Amino acid sequence: MTVTFIIWAVVVLVAIGLYLSWTAGRLDRLHTRIDAARAALDAQLLRRASVTQELATSGVLDPAASIVLYEAAHAARQSPQDHREVAESELSTALRAVFGESVQVEAVREIPGGQEAASELAAAVRRVPMARRFHNDAVRAARALRRHRTVRWFRLAGHAPFPLAFEMDDEPPVALADRP
Repeated sequence: MTVTFIIWAVVVLVAIGLYLSWTAGRLDRLHTRIDAARAALDAQLLRRASVTQELATSGVLDPAASIVLYEAAHAARQSPQDHREVAESELSTALRAVFGESVQVEAVREIPGGQEAASELAAAVRRVPMARRFHNDAVRAARALRRHRTVRWFRLAGHAPFPLAFEMDDEPPVALADRP
C-alpha cells in the first residue's frame, strides 16, 4: 500500500511539474512575442515619422503644413519612452489635420515623385494600427496568463516586468487610409 501511494505521489508531482513547466514556457513565449511585436511597432512608428519628415522637408506642402508635420514627426522620433504614446498621437493628429481631405493628397501626387511619397506615407499610416493591435493582443494574452493564481503563487513570470499596452491615437487620415 505504501509503495502504491509513493508511486501515485510521484506521478502527481511529475504531472504538476510538467504543468508548471509548460505554463512557464508558454509565458516565456508570450513575453518573446511581446518583444517582437514591440520591435515591429517601433519600426512602423519610426517609418511613419521618417516618411512624414521626408515629405515635410520636400517642399511639396505649403509652409504651415510642412512645419506642423515636421515638428510632430521630429517630436515622435525624439520623444523619451514614457512620452512616446503622446508624441505619436500628436503625429497622428497632425497627419489628419494636413491630409484630412483628399485635395492635399492629390496635390502631393501631382508633383514629380509625389505618387511614390504619398503611397509610402499611406502604407506607413496603415501599418501602424496593425502593428499596435498585434502588440496589444500579445500584451492582453500575457496579462491574462499572469493573472492566474498558479503563475502568481509559483512566480512563473520570474522578474519579467508586467507587460504594458501601447495606447495611442492611430486613426489614419481618411484620404490616406483608402487604398489607391
